Amino acid sequence: MRARLIPLDGGPPVELTKDISLVGRGDDCELQIEHKSVSKRHCVLVKTDGLILVRDLGSTNGTRVNGQRVRRAALLPNATLSVANFRYAVKFGDALPPPLPTPGTAGPIPPEHPALPGTAPVLLNPLPDTYSN
Repeated sequence: MRARLIPLDGGPPVELTKDISLVGRGDDCELQIEHKSVSKRHCVLVKTDGLILVRDLGSTNGTRVNGQRVRRAALLPNATLSVANFRYAVKFGDALPPPLPTPGTAGPIPPEHPALPGTAPVLLNPLPDTYSN
């Protein structure tokens, strides 16, 4: 299932390419949001058939779904996810248009999205899901 987070305050969409994505400002996070209001390990997103599950990891500034602070919740189509003060519309399904390629990148998602004024950049972790022995 394809899933995408659309920043509500502007910026490029973020494609969720992995089944489990750690969100935070730490180096080990798949989706890095470089801002002091975001915890190092803020929340985790899990893609399942037909929905996305979110679980807050004890973050200081909280995770919200449709404005309600949650410890864990299901994200349905068009839900609003807030990570600290960063708000995203949740879009998913096979009907999503393909991501636009960015000049100078090997894949459809650049390793670092440029920040717009007043927003923090979202970085995708280049580390693989598994390591060879």
